[in-house]
Amino acid sequence: MTDDPLVSVVVPTRNNARTIRACLQSVLDQTYPRVELIVVDNHSDDETLEIATELANVAVTGGPERSAQRNLGIAHAEGQWVLWLDSDMVLPPRSIELAVRTATSSGATGVALPERTIGDGFWTACRALERECYLNQPWLHNPRLVQRDYLLGEGGFHLEMSGPEDADLRLRMRAEGRGIELAPIVVDHDEGRLTVADVLRKRYYYGRSIPTFAGQHDGAVGAQGRAVLKSYAANWRLLTRDPMHAAGMVVLRSLEVVGYAAGARRGRRDRARTAAP
Repeated sequence: MTDDPLVSVVVPTRNNARTIRACLQSVLDQTYPRVELIVVDNHSDDETLEIATELANVAVTGGPERSAQRNLGIAHAEGQWVLWLDSDMVLPPRSIELAVRTATSSGATGVALPERTIGDGFWTACRALERECYLNQPWLHNPRLVQRDYLLGEGGFHLEMSGPEDADLRLRMRAEGRGIELAPIVVDHDEGRLTVADVLRKRYYYGRSIPTFAGQHDGAVGAQGRAVLKSYAANWRLLTRDPMHAAGMVVLRSLEVVGYAAGARRGRRDRARTAAP
């Protein structure tokens, strides 16, 4: 009988048949001995749910957004710890083992697992270079493994956010003095072949939650932007070694700001309509 605490891995998904099998198999292949796998599918119309039902311990349907899916997965979880993944992520085999070891040795409430981007094409390579700049910047990493007791109730994901909900959780935890440590592992995030249109659509969508996020955390949007710029300055040697993709990264980030701003404008209009009598 092992004394290792059970870890519940929650994977929210929608129409990700291309990547979900590799994601779920990477959870099943972990060296850590006690893992349960929970998939929350948001009404996929491809083979996503069938693959999830084949591989996961629990596969349920729920929505309407990622925060609600994660909270539903947490409600089904039986583990002492909950780890959430997007369904286009792949865990190296020792990820959960090292994350739990980091948590228990430090007494932290949450553990972050840094990411690197994998995929094809020029813009994906630009995104990969950007993420490399974050690896040595601990403040930028959001927790991914968190004590389930903390996540229940007030510690859950904000239902009015889709995109900033991870940063919202990090800021709430830090405001409460909850420890967040960084695990010595890097998770693969398979973003496929990114296009500018893909990036703009996603940032517009995430931007719609920015007014809610800003209302919860005064000054956090500006602080996040400054921290990102600081990470680029700290890694200037890395960027100068790859000037072509560094230039593309600057273009991509500039376009993302446009997408966020447009989404935020839409979000403020939506909030105003909701608040109107």
